[in-house]
Amino acid sequence: MTGATGNVGRELARELDELGVPFRVLVRDPARATTSPERAERVVADLSDPATLPPAFAGVDRLFLLTPGIGLDHTRHAVAAARSAGVRHIVHLSSFNVLGDPMPAMGRWHHEREQAIRASGIPATFLRPGGFMTNAFDWLPTIRQGGYVLDPAGPGRYAPIDPADIAAVAALALTGDGHQGQEYVLTGEELFTVVDQVKILAAAAGRDIAVRAVNTAEEAVASRFPNGAPPALAEAIIEGFHLMRADTAGFRTDTVERLLQRKPRTFAAWCARNADAFRTT
Repeated sequence: MTGATGNVGRELARELDELGVPFRVLVRDPARATTSPERAERVVADLSDPATLPPAFAGVDRLFLLTPGIGLDHTRHAVAAARSAGVRHIVHLSSFNVLGDPMPAMGRWHHEREQAIRASGIPATFLRPGGFMTNAFDWLPTIRQGGYVLDPAGPGRYAPIDPADIAAVAALALTGDGHQGQEYVLTGEELFTVVDQVKILAAAAGRDIAVRAVNTAEEAVASRFPNGAPPALAEAIIEGFHLMRADTAGFRTDTVERLLQRKPRTFAAWCARNADAFRTT
């Protein structure tokens, strides 16, 4: 599995460990993989350097592929290594943005990755989640500095998903039958505006948190990437928030419940688990 140190990857490693499945995590920096379960085999490799991948992929039967950023190279390198190793199934973390009509920039990037995987001939499952609950961590800088959250979405509503639910679906697809060739669009069950979310978070953290409307493109980018973003990514973020602001009805699916036979985790429960991070001032 790639992306083992991220929000989804950490949860997926726990899922596979609890299932007793032997698995290998690919990391660039072994120091960052210290939170992986003891059961996990760790291998140092870099998706940007194809020469490092053959030993990492040797003997692998199924691949969880998460490639962050904008470019396509990481996906191409991983797919080439997977083909050479005889991988029989790829579970790929994509995005619900590929469903856009017209497709936004973020959707086009993910669509290109999906197409590269399809072109490989390796059977695949595509996971297409919406916004993550963990995106609330992006609010920490302004909460700590001024007790407020920047809101670029206004009346727009969406159904954030707990990365733990994405991981549970990924584990099911990796270890179960009947998921090859499937495209799973994953959301939470509850529709929120940013104001709605902040109220729930403030209650869990036991503190006042204000909401400030975003007035500039720079503020919109800062609400998602407090330390800034490359120009292409910044433009995509602004486009995404524009679309989100216009969606006052909200979009959600029942895929998580249908696959896992339980309700998706709630935002209130996520806030309760992570409240300590937001109490810090």
